[in-house]
Amino acid sequence: MGAKTAISEEQYLHTSFPELDQEYVDGELVERALPDNLHSKTQVLLAFFYMAASQALRLYPRTELRLRLSQGRVRIPDVSVFHPSEPQQPVPDTPPYIAIEVLSHEDRLTEVRAKLEEYRAWGVAHVWLVDPYARRMYTCDGSFAEVPSLRLPELDFELKPADVFGEE
Repeated sequence: MGAKTAISEEQYLHTSFPELDQEYVDGELVERALPDNLHSKTQVLLAFFYMAASQALRLYPRTELRLRLSQGRVRIPDVSVFHPSEPQQPVPDTPPYIAIEVLSHEDRLTEVRAKLEEYRAWGVAHVWLVDPYARRMYTCDGSFAEVPSLRLPELDFELKPADVFGEE
């Protein structure tokens, strides 16, 4: 993570960044870790599985979509999944059904966990962390716990490690 830069929220929302999009937290730009090949592949596979189920389950996956958690706070999950309706705003201000962060080598776990807690406090029903390097998956629903699969019991939908990481 790099240095922070002060900017107004209006300026931020009308700025494109030449490399990786940045988040906006309390008046400052916050750089995100640059994804590598494995991170990107994992992100695409996650979005693919939700896209494949989208019509049957009314799931609307997005990758790296800016989300306005509150005034002065815009976060960008690696994958967001909306349900039961598709977001209409350019920068949605209602929580997605699922927010997924894919761990990068440069990520600091304490910062990622704090971000996951922000999603949870905002009202995201399912908050997950996927670590493609260790091939592990975690939920953040009141506690932070490693899980054998990522489940949506209310939709009878489950992602298993083989779906996300491939067969070993």
